[in-house]
Amino acid sequence: MCGRYAASRRPEDLAGIFEIEKWEPEETLEPDYNVAPTKEVYAVLDRPLKDADDPRPVRQLRTLKWGLVPSWSKTPEDGARMINARAETVHEKPSYRRAFTSRRCILPADGYYEWVTGSQERELEVEGKKKRPRKQPYFVTPADGSVFAMAGLYEFWRDKTLPDDHPQAWWVTCSVITTEAETSPLAVAPAEGPRALADIHPRMPLMLTPDRWDAWLDPSRTDADGLRELLAPPPAGLMRAYPVATAVSNVRNNGPELLKELEAPEEGTLF
Repeated sequence: MCGRYAASRRPEDLAGIFEIEKWEPEETLEPDYNVAPTKEVYAVLDRPLKDADDPRPVRQLRTLKWGLVPSWSKTPEDGARMINARAETVHEKPSYRRAFTSRRCILPADGYYEWVTGSQERELEVEGKKKRPRKQPYFVTPADGSVFAMAGLYEFWRDKTLPDDHPQAWWVTCSVITTEAETSPLAVAPAEGPRALADIHPRMPLMLTPDRWDAWLDPSRTDADGLRELLAPPPAGLMRAYPVATAVSNVRNNGPELLKELEAPEEGTLF
């Protein structure tokens, strides 16, 4: 899954990486080293400009809320639960299938956090025989330092309790697509601990390599079967993972120190 990630690149840098044609300076976000659900995040998308005569899709950097609210939802409360969409079923789930064929985006990140939970500890926790174990967080990021381009979906939701001209009448929300975690060895693995992403968690955000960006963002591509081909996992051996301080577990903590690599997992945590 993806429940927390880091996004510190500035819009000027993202504009160059993704060949952005349009972005609003007033929507600039501060670097965020602990992005959590319901926060505002950057999204790259191709869409005609509002009120423009030219119907051509324009590559834009937009600010969206993480947690997708389907257009047919009566309230926005479900958004906090719809932060992830599974690549295996995104084309058929009512909450995501319309966005999958017409409203796809890329969510730029430095990488994502995941917490290790051993299977035996998890079983004991479910049975109520043991207190919740202290989990060790890991930061997963491209080994070459490039942007982690997460496949995403976005959706529009109209708050009918507000007038048309109200600034919050329309919500634009998004979700991260996840896939099975890689079982192949990490490009760079920690000295002790997991050797593959699947050792950390069975799911991971689907990272799109640059050769898939244009096809994924192209709104003229609406064939579900063709789009599903773009959901193939990236080549193995692109990622590294390393332990970070448990301070990241508290969403109130935020700063570049959260990305600092620990020499070993913290005492008392798993692995």
